[in-house]
Amino acid sequence: MNKQQLIVISGAVLLLFSLFFFGRTKPHQGPVTAAPQANRSTESVDIAAFVEHAKSELTPAQQAKLTRMENSIVRGDLQTQKSRLFDELALFWRDSARQDLLYCYYSGEKAKLENSEKSLTFAANLFLQELKSSEQPELRSWMALQAKDLFQKALEKNPNNDSSQIGLGSTYFFGAAGGGSPMEGIQRIRAVAERDSLNLYAQFMLAYGGVLSGQFDKAIERLLRVVKADPSNSEAVFLLAEAYEQKGDAPNAIKWYEAGKKFVTRPEVLHEIEMRINALKK
Repeated sequence: MNKQQLIVISGAVLLLFSLFFFGRTKPHQGPVTAAPQANRSTESVDIAAFVEHAKSELTPAQQAKLTRMENSIVRGDLQTQKSRLFDELALFWRDSARQDLLYCYYSGEKAKLENSEKSLTFAANLFLQELKSSEQPELRSWMALQAKDLFQKALEKNPNNDSSQIGLGSTYFFGAAGGGSPMEGIQRIRAVAERDSLNLYAQFMLAYGGVLSGQFDKAIERLLRVVKADPSNSEAVFLLAEAYEQKGDAPNAIKWYEAGKKFVTRPEVLHEIEMRINALKK
């Protein structure tokens, strides 16, 4: 499978997750500014520019509230104050400004300060979830890199955490390896699956990687195992439908899209699913 085919399949899968699990049909708003080429391997998005753009779209009352928070640091225990500030900023951007990317970013900054396994894995998984809803490859890669860094820090605390190993491996699917092959991520996840064949998270992420790389038969086999063990796993159900659709098996794709409808409450998302089903019936 050539690179162009992989990009097309990757885009289809990410759009699926964007639509079904986040209700988004548009990419993130705001600029995604590339860093200088020399820094491309470690920092591909100018987050400061993103923050400034997001600030410009706030109401005057929101801007005033944000300014008060940003100016709240005083002399004393700076690390504790910064941790509290990052937490407040994360919640502000999530709840008031509806900017989930900045919620992830400030949660990550707080986690780095706290440096606990719990906070690091929480923030890493936020990035891993959020990147699935982005249609911008550069932004997706940047978020994968942030998640990778946080998972690595968490694994320094607890190298035996299989979920963190799987999460770290998953970041390679989205460009966190600095342009390298996703195979390193696959190998990390496979090592967990070989130790624990009942680890459904490992099976699911291996299937996800399989769909991204066009290995539909193996991905379907793994996904069927996941949904049999956990019929309520909506992500696995929809990814199974996507895998069958990409493979060209319309009857089974329709079957699993129909099965997934029970997990959806948003009318516009149900409409999109119906459109997919109708297109497959033609």
